[in-house]
Amino acid sequence: MSDDTHTQDAAAARVGEATSRILELEAELEAAGDATTDQGDIAGLKQILHDWVESVTAVVATPGVGRVVLIHRNGRESRIASPDLPMLLSKPAKFEPREG
Repeated sequence: MSDDTHTQDAAAARVGEATSRILELEAELEAAGDATTDQGDIAGLKQILHDWVESVTAVVATPGVGRVVLIHRNGRESRIASPDLPMLLSKPAKFEPREG
């Protein structure tokens, strides 16, 4: 087996484990969930997400708490907890040199 195939298999296994874990947690809350890894389904879901993101009129990224709040044109808020997204959206600090 090539390294590339092994990497893809490992990634697919991680995705499968994550989706199973999330569905189990949702079931504990007595909430049904859906999961798919089918690329055709994923393409359709990405289009829905793209359209949803296009309705965003403001973004608040708070890396310190791992959260992003999206404010949509209808005034509703969507909160996303993520260890990565707030860092991707935040601007690095800039320090101006002191005078004197």
